[in-house]
Amino acid sequence: MADLALAPVIVILRGVTPETTLSVCKAIAAGGVRFIEVTLNSPKPLESIARAAKEFSGSGVHIGAGTVLSPEEVDAVAEAGGRYIISPNSDPSVIRRTRERGLISIPGFLTPTEAFMSVAAGADLLKCFPVGRMGPGYIKDLKAVLPVPVLAVGGVSASNAREFLASGACGVGVGSCVYRANRTSEEISEGATALIQACREEGQ
Repeated sequence: MADLALAPVIVILRGVTPETTLSVCKAIAAGGVRFIEVTLNSPKPLESIARAAKEFSGSGVHIGAGTVLSPEEVDAVAEAGGRYIISPNSDPSVIRRTRERGLISIPGFLTPTEAFMSVAAGADLLKCFPVGRMGPGYIKDLKAVLPVPVLAVGGVSASNAREFLASGACGVGVGSCVYRANRTSEEISEGATALIQACREEGQ
């Protein structure tokens, strides 16, 4: 996930279809985003992941899966070509299978207990969710004790992304502020660009 330091945004595609996946992903990539997550509660998500993974192979744009809840789903994502596994919860069996398949593990947590359970199971990064209700200060407090990078997800937008990064988050995960099914490619690209610009302003 070294590229996350250059463009610390993961765009979450919830509800995307295989027919629109490539055009949506291209619009997001045009805005400078390098990490795109297809949630498994989308229509035919594995087909979308497979199409995007093939299209962007070797391009520097990384495709992963979100809302992954079981080891079996990890296997399916690996076969489809996904690079990383993101979950809304802390499940050691999912984390272990992710590591066994050579993928990057990003489980979700809200409490320190959940975070350290995920770290013990082998998580590479942690997803603090829903962070919007907790605020940037919560990330700062957690980073004082957590040994792995933390993503801020849930309630993050271009208007507050820099606050979470300044508090110690390694990146932010965003959904509807960039992608919604009724948005044009131009609107999606503009949303992605706004997020990247906000994050880079924090790094200046």
